[in-house]
Amino acid sequence: MASPHRTIDVAALIDKRGLTGFNYRLIVLSWLITVFDGFDMMMISFTAPYMRDELGLDKMMLGNIFSAGLFGMMVGGFALAYVGDRIGRRRTIVAAAFAFGVLTFLTAFARNYEALLLLRFVDGFAIGGMLPLAWALNIEFVPTRMRSTVVTVIMMGYSLGTAMAGPVTVWLAPHYGWEGVFMFGGAATLVCAAFLLFFLPESVRFLVSKQMRHGTIAATLNWVDPTLRASPDDRFVLGDEKIDERSFRVSSLFEGDLRWLTPLLWVGYIASTLAVYFKSNWGPLVYEELGFRRDVAAYAASISGIAGAGLGLLLMRFTDGKGPFAIAVYPLIAFPLLLVLGLVDMSSGVFLPLSIAATSIVGGEHFGILSIAGAFYASSIRANGAGWATSIAKIGGIAGPILGAMVLASGLPAVRSFAFLAICPAILAGCAIGIGLIVRRRRLPSTLPLPDALPAS
Repeated sequence: MASPHRTIDVAALIDKRGLTGFNYRLIVLSWLITVFDGFDMMMISFTAPYMRDELGLDKMMLGNIFSAGLFGMMVGGFALAYVGDRIGRRRTIVAAAFAFGVLTFLTAFARNYEALLLLRFVDGFAIGGMLPLAWALNIEFVPTRMRSTVVTVIMMGYSLGTAMAGPVTVWLAPHYGWEGVFMFGGAATLVCAAFLLFFLPESVRFLVSKQMRHGTIAATLNWVDPTLRASPDDRFVLGDEKIDERSFRVSSLFEGDLRWLTPLLWVGYIASTLAVYFKSNWGPLVYEELGFRRDVAAYAASISGIAGAGLGLLLMRFTDGKGPFAIAVYPLIAFPLLLVLGLVDMSSGVFLPLSIAATSIVGGEHFGILSIAGAFYASSIRANGAGWATSIAKIGGIAGPILGAMVLASGLPAVRSFAFLAICPAILAGCAIGIGLIVRRRRLPSTLPLPDALPAS
């Protein structure tokens, strides 16, 4: 019989284990919902030509609709991160999943510009808090040495969803209109939300950090390791961080070395997000402006999304072992490629594969910065740390579609947008190198993710 008064170090228990069936189930659940996160946020780009023709929308209107969803994601990221650190990851994720499934479905019934703006904002609000919470939940169930890789695998679901948006639109829109695409996305999301309701666990690290619901902690640990036989009477601790029962304060994100790491993370994340949403929202339309057929434009953007996910996963093999400097590699490659695309005349046969390669690298580099978004923060504030980083990054996401509309409406050749895009990887490379230098200066482990709580200076 197990002793009813043991002390169980939850952090050590999780860290000494490899990935188990429990982890794989959690990853699959998180992966599925992020697939439809990505699909929902990106199908607006592929349905935009149909909506433009049917509803009489101009480029600035489309830019505002794109940005409304991203503004909603930014606000939702702040709000739901706070809720997630108050009531738990599970409840917040499930509620957000049902909300954005319903809202996506309802978007099919929007008949004017104003309705689209409103629905994209509230839909983005629900989606905005889900991704960082899903990362936080998975981070808190895997060993530190595997966190970046697990987050990247989950975000590959997001990339698959964005890649699906093009082919699904090409398949459904000609027969069922752009409305059919939104109905499909909303219905599929609701099915995924039902799976989350029944099978998604709560984070034990979060519960221990808050000293909440010992019965749930014991039950979840027994789910993770059936031989443990944990009891609600046991004492649960986190050996790698202090128990913190305080309410979240923004200043917590800037304590110790976080005062340098958090701003660098935010700036790099803003630049990367601007690039990703600029190319994702406007990519299909830019290709059309350059003379490519609509179906070719859709498939080119989709191939870029899939290739970006593969490059992101490859990057994590080096990030987990080499640290933040590895994140700078892709942007240092993307920067000159984008300049060449935007400034050098070339045939369409050369331009198309080179542009797919460059935008794939832009997608791949984004995985690097998002994989460490929650790695610097203690369990008690991890949802807020990741949520604030992701929400602040939406400044770039909001600016990307608007700046894209300005560039395309300015009279400049559409191809010049690639040269504009080159600024973003240059900024990201500088931030990644800065984070790496701080890690080296503090003599912290060179592998990522970093320790949950960085020592104060």
